[in-house]
Amino acid sequence: MPRIPVKRASDGGPVLKLFYRIAGKRYGAVPEPTAVVAHHRGLLRTTIAHEMMAEKASKHLPANVRELAVYRVATRIGCSWCVDFGTMLQRHDGLDIDRLKHIDEYETSPLFTRQERLALALADAMSGPTVTVTDEQIAELVAEFGEKGVVELTYQIGLENSRARMNSALGIVDQGFTSGDACRVPIP
Repeated sequence: MPRIPVKRASDGGPVLKLFYRIAGKRYGAVPEPTAVVAHHRGLLRTTIAHEMMAEKASKHLPANVRELAVYRVATRIGCSWCVDFGTMLQRHDGLDIDRLKHIDEYETSPLFTRQERLALALADAMSGPTVTVTDEQIAELVAEFGEKGVVELTYQIGLENSRARMNSALGIVDQGFTSGDACRVPIP
């Protein structure tokens, strides 16, 4: 249970009820981080707008590269909610979720491509207690993905760091997106 309880739809107005209905249809359940943020209407609106805009704008990188990097951040920070939700999103994108069990071995595992390894290494460098990204690392990423791709990748990694750290601080844990009722959501 989160350290701050989720805001129930019955405690909100018509806009919150509509959002909860849309989220329920899209994900099979209302994401708990959003239901906790719902206690602050301004930040809820900001979060929804930001997440939708970031999702829409982040189309330069291949989905597997972007999603694996975001997933890696979740595992590094230890956000079980993000791991759960991220696994569901990857499954819905048609990505291979079985290899996620081997994410810690990405540097040597044949299950990961060169592009994925580069992105995962950046996620590691950005998600520890201190940022350890090097000039050489960014140069290699630019050569692989271009400047636009590197900006998108670092943005998504930074965004997931924010999500994962907030969820962890608020005690938001896995919600069952990969094993519960939310898995019954039809894959788009």
